[in-house]
Amino acid sequence: MDVSDLKGLFGEVKKRMDGQVDYVRKELAQVRTGRATTGLLDAVHVDAYGSKMPLNQVASLSIPEPTMIVAQPFDQSLMGAIERAIRSSDLGLNPANDGKVVRIPVPPLNDERRKELSRHVHKMTEEGRNHVRTVRRDANDKLKKMLKDHQISEDDEKRALAEVQKATDEHIKAIDDLQQKKDAELLGK
Repeated sequence: MDVSDLKGLFGEVKKRMDGQVDYVRKELAQVRTGRATTGLLDAVHVDAYGSKMPLNQVASLSIPEPTMIVAQPFDQSLMGAIERAIRSSDLGLNPANDGKVVRIPVPPLNDERRKELSRHVHKMTEEGRNHVRTVRRDANDKLKKMLKDHQISEDDEKRALAEVQKATDEHIKAIDDLQQKKDAELLGK
């Protein structure tokens, strides 16, 4: 964190913490809950045209019903590759194609799998909280160095430390809210 003034420091802290919350949000979108969502397939990459491409760049995705995702390939020759990519992902999905589209049924989750996914969600959100705390530690170290180098006064340092802690608390609360929301989807709380 290379920032020489407090305003820049707060901007950098906010940017890095916001980035962490967004990252956790994206990761949680990929955890399946028994309800079909296109975000579930964000991590699926298809072997196409000599490279690995995200599924949403080689097919349009739609959800015609709550437990079904349909992938309509832009190029029909990629039908088999799309099917293989989905099958080989660790999502536990079993796609089938009818010659025009790939249908991906999203099976209901059993209780054991729901609890396993909930533990995974807790682990992902804890990592997010740890990253936010790391940003706080970096900022606090920078503030102590600025005080030592006489760039800021002790009062400025105290106010800045409180401001960084406030930002930390807000971002951790945002991650906690994401976790609770995902748990509610998974466990039906």
